[in-house]
Amino acid sequence: MAADLSSTHFELFGLPQTFELDRKLLDSRFRELQRAAHPDRYASASDQERRISLQQTTRINEGYETLKDPLRRGRYLLELGGYEFSEEHHTINDPEFLVEQMELREALAEVRGSPDPLEKLGIIMERIAADFDVLVDELKDYLAPATTNNQDVAADTLLKMQFFRRLGDEAGELEAMLEDELD
Repeated sequence: MAADLSSTHFELFGLPQTFELDRKLLDSRFRELQRAAHPDRYASASDQERRISLQQTTRINEGYETLKDPLRRGRYLLELGGYEFSEEHHTINDPEFLVEQMELREALAEVRGSPDPLEKLGIIMERIAADFDVLVDELKDYLAPATTNNQDVAADTLLKMQFFRRLGDEAGELEAMLEDELD
């Protein structure tokens, strides 16, 4: 069968343990591993073989979901490096960032009252996505193999990314509600 359950996600997919990765290669390896371990291939196998196949498929899916998402991948890399990430004990001490978050939340709250709510929401969503992408680029630098002692800065960046992810999710939910109201 395909997957070594004790390997890291990077080892599982045969990728170097770095933040930057080849997404096409990840996708290709995912499909290969899924084909090899898919439970349908073991329909007539023993109970133990079917159980192992299911475990491997779960592990492959978990690894893929972690590696394809820059937020999850960054966090995973920190954990592999021995960094203990705790949202309860790790806070952001960047006043400009916190002000920006408040402004974006206020802008989201005001969307419904604007003349064209979907247009205003689209602008906000573009800003959220652009800011998230800037943080992804920063994280690449902080987690680059040649850099050291940037774990705390990388963790701060991950928390900021998480703020933008939540805002993006809230904006997406608002967009769906607005579209439903227009239908």
